[in-house]
Amino acid sequence: MKVLFVCLGNICRSPTAEGICRSKIRKRGLPIQTDSAGTAAYHVGNPPDPRSVQTASGYGYDLSDLRARQVQPADFHEFDVILAMDHQNYQDLVAIRPADASAELVMMLGAGDSQSAEVPDPYYGGEQGFHGVVELLEGAADAWLERWSSRF
Repeated sequence: MKVLFVCLGNICRSPTAEGICRSKIRKRGLPIQTDSAGTAAYHVGNPPDPRSVQTASGYGYDLSDLRARQVQPADFHEFDVILAMDHQNYQDLVAIRPADASAELVMMLGAGDSQSAEVPDPYYGGEQGFHGVVELLEGAADAWLERWSSRF
């Protein structure tokens, strides 16, 4: 199984989600591969935001090997599940999704449908900040891994 996490720039939310899930997947011994990408090309090739790296590290997650990339239409054929962090990213993904796409496109939080809650972008500050995003994503990762583990 292959899972892609997507946010806007691929330097805060989606690499954090990938790092958290990757760690939890290893601990559970699940055969799931992960990657992350952004709907925009602002930061292609760059590591995650230092604030994301530092915060994730404080929770025991290593993001140091991740690099930003932009999501591509081919990702809809390569991945089984694509998880969007917010409604705008979801809509941007719908817009580039090929008609014959095989990937399931869902929201990261809640039931996964297009009406689910959003993972707030901590880049410019915000109510929950980087710690709040890690904590939201930890809970979401546990929920998704519980659902996916039934496939194996």
